[in-house]
Amino acid sequence: MKPMVEFNSPVSSLSGVAEGGAREKQLHRLGIFTVGELVTHYPRTYENRGDIRSIGGEPDGEPHAYILTVVTSATVSRPKDGMTVLKFRAADESGTAEVCFFNQHYLRASFPVGARLRFYGKAVRERGGIRLYSPVFEAYSAELPATVPIYRTVSGLSQKLLSSLISKALDAVLPSVRDFLPEKLRRERELSTLRFAYEEIHKPSSQDSLERARRRLIYDEFFLFAVRMKLARDELGRGHTAPFEHIDLSPYTSSLSYELTGAQKRAISEIAHDLSLDTPMCRIVVGDVGCGKTAVAAAAAYITAKNHRQCVLMAPTEILARQHFAELSVALGRLGIRTALLVGAMSASEKRAALALASGVGGDRAELVIGTHALIEDKVKFDDLGLVITDEQHRFGAMQRARLTEKGAGGVHTLVMSATPIPRTLSLVMYGDLDISVIDEMPPGRQTVDTFAVDESYRPRLHAFMRKQIENGNQVYVVCPAVGETDGDGTDVYHDPDAPTLKSAIKYANELSSEVFPDLKVGFVHGKMKGTEKDAVMRSFSSGEINILVSTTVIEVGVNVPNATLMVIENAERFGLSQLHQLRGRVGRGRDKAYCVLVSKSAKSEGTPAYERLMTMKREHNGFAIAEKDLALRGPGDFLPQNGSVRQSGAFSFRLADIDDADGMTWLKRAFADAAELFSDGELQNNPELAEIFGQISSSAHDRATIS
Repeated sequence: MKPMVEFNSPVSSLSGVAEGGAREKQLHRLGIFTVGELVTHYPRTYENRGDIRSIGGEPDGEPHAYILTVVTSATVSRPKDGMTVLKFRAADESGTAEVCFFNQHYLRASFPVGARLRFYGKAVRERGGIRLYSPVFEAYSAELPATVPIYRTVSGLSQKLLSSLISKALDAVLPSVRDFLPEKLRRERELSTLRFAYEEIHKPSSQDSLERARRRLIYDEFFLFAVRMKLARDELGRGHTAPFEHIDLSPYTSSLSYELTGAQKRAISEIAHDLSLDTPMCRIVVGDVGCGKTAVAAAAAYITAKNHRQCVLMAPTEILARQHFAELSVALGRLGIRTALLVGAMSASEKRAALALASGVGGDRAELVIGTHALIEDKVKFDDLGLVITDEQHRFGAMQRARLTEKGAGGVHTLVMSATPIPRTLSLVMYGDLDISVIDEMPPGRQTVDTFAVDESYRPRLHAFMRKQIENGNQVYVVCPAVGETDGDGTDVYHDPDAPTLKSAIKYANELSSEVFPDLKVGFVHGKMKGTEKDAVMRSFSSGEINILVSTTVIEVGVNVPNATLMVIENAERFGLSQLHQLRGRVGRGRDKAYCVLVSKSAKSEGTPAYERLMTMKREHNGFAIAEKDLALRGPGDFLPQNGSVRQSGAFSFRLADIDDADGMTWLKRAFADAAELFSDGELQNNPELAEIFGQISSSAHDRATIS
């Protein structure tokens, strides 16, 4: 006799699912390990099989339900090797249809003459008659549900069987489901009970009931996500650390060749205040391209070094890590602060030297260590780590931040930087576990990059303009969406069946070098190259040896070549606004006038979303305004990590909730506000149902079903 089945019981506790058997393995492939995860395996869509049509009506190309009686015996033919066709005729009062199934001859016994069935599928008129090809079918009764859920499944696990298992799971756990939302909050938000929501999402009694169920479950996902963020924030800030002493920053600021902006000074002040507390800092600095975030990070590293602690700066690419090292080792070196570099492409002897400087072995220690993901490796030890800085926050997850901070013994502060301005609402999702400093002021003299949108007819003039820039002593970037002729190097692509062939970085670089500018030096770089190869090309471009650099979006982040004055973006319709803005930010960093040319077939396609994006880039240069527009046009895809995990939260994932629309954003804001209020009131901590869930969230990502 099997024990009592509970929400967190393994799926093998259900009848029909043997431990270690095929059925259990199929469910595991769906990510379903517990009975609760079966309950929260929500339908991906629904079929309206209550929309009963007469088979004698004219087909409209849409699937409908038909109540038909089998009127001829089913026959099986073999029109060619390896194929079987099962056929019979079925009728209602309005007419007759031929029903056909391909390679499903084993269904023959399911259709005896006289059987009354409900079929669901698309009727087509062929050769003067009506046909149904491979429709869904079931024995008809008045109790058949009108709305039928359709689930994501795997090979060998049919919709019928999966539905049956979910029904068993509901029967087992619904009687004991406890509603974790406080009654007062549930009524204020006009939300159904949790038991009602679970039952109606799988077995909707009406469209209104289904919508009520969805609303409750969507709210739950947002609410528990907000709680997850709050717990993560508390976890990062938990414990004590020795407060940093207030440091006179004038030696650092006076060493700069420019005056810090008010926004930079404000951000540094906020960081210095956090560092002076006895709890670890958890802060992000968000600012537009070229706003001076690196100077703020350097100030934080200076404060850390003067407090005799170490700082580490992790960048997403070797190119950016080396650039930071080249800049900061000189700037901070003048102030007596030693900097070390640790990246994957270094030689064994270089790595040994860097590891020794990080750990302080032999008494020689680096106060600032700059590197890539190599910094996370177990063999990397620090002498007295006090501050972890991650650059380009959206390239890293919370878990990667945590692995670095765990390398410090006495409480480690966290500072992250992002050059992708984030809409305020979306920042709740991206950075809910961090305090935010916004640099919304550009350094004086930072020029505006003139932006143009052109189609292919401008190609000769564009090539002439590129040559003019080079003759004036400047350099040119060309960004292509693909590495080769068929791949896309991670670019977020808009589906357009009529789109032109993607420009290949390798092919176009060869074309420019051999046919258009044979007298100039053309180089190319892309994400599939080895780190050493990319670094060599970027160094050649930075030093001026390369006139034109053809690249994929690998140069999107952080690369600083002041002599580059022209950015050409091919297939610009393939990029989101925020990514276009990031790419444009690679030019205009020097004294000479800079330009950005967006090459797109959509440059003259007024009224299309792609055209609207191009026009936004022409008239708008404020990254925060562009981010808001990008969110409105296409949702948060440009901002969020593409690894399928939840959005910097660790192991959490949305099943029903969708922040791609205004309604989803509204519920997200409500959930964050409600969670914050309940935390401040202490009601969450005193709620036993929530306390149980919080414990599971904090201790085990595997128990994720309970929070859905």
